[in-house]
Amino acid sequence: MTTLIRKMSDGPSPEALAAIEKMHMERTEYQLALLGIRKSGEAALRRLVPIAQGHSGQCRYVAAFLLGLYNGRRFPFDLTDLRGLDRAIFDDCMTVLRMDYMPALEVHTYFDNGNDEGHKIWEGLAKAWDIKDRLADTGSF
Repeated sequence: MTTLIRKMSDGPSPEALAAIEKMHMERTEYQLALLGIRKSGEAALRRLVPIAQGHSGQCRYVAAFLLGLYNGRRFPFDLTDLRGLDRAIFDDCMTVLRMDYMPALEVHTYFDNGNDEGHKIWEGLAKAWDIKDRLADTGSF
């Protein structure tokens, strides 16, 4: 009967070495892709904020989406609201969501210039669209 256990002195198996190499390659590929994801995500985010500050029904959905990324506990977002968006706006939301999957920055800080402007913009969206802070009633953040 052959043993399936290798001695530590034998070193890693060829399969283990191949798996490690594959993992390193995938990580490197993802890190390279992440630069593009973040660049396109920031561009999409900069297109969405003015929409959220607009006056149409889609604007409210975009504002709610952005608030959900800003603080999902305070401002839960109903994903079915994405169905009310034009395709280009929906695509921008998905691009921002992809960027926010592994964020380098919180979404509101892309608009900060050392003066907390992003926080003011996002809190302003909540106020302008009367999007309730779900934690305000409980007093916890």
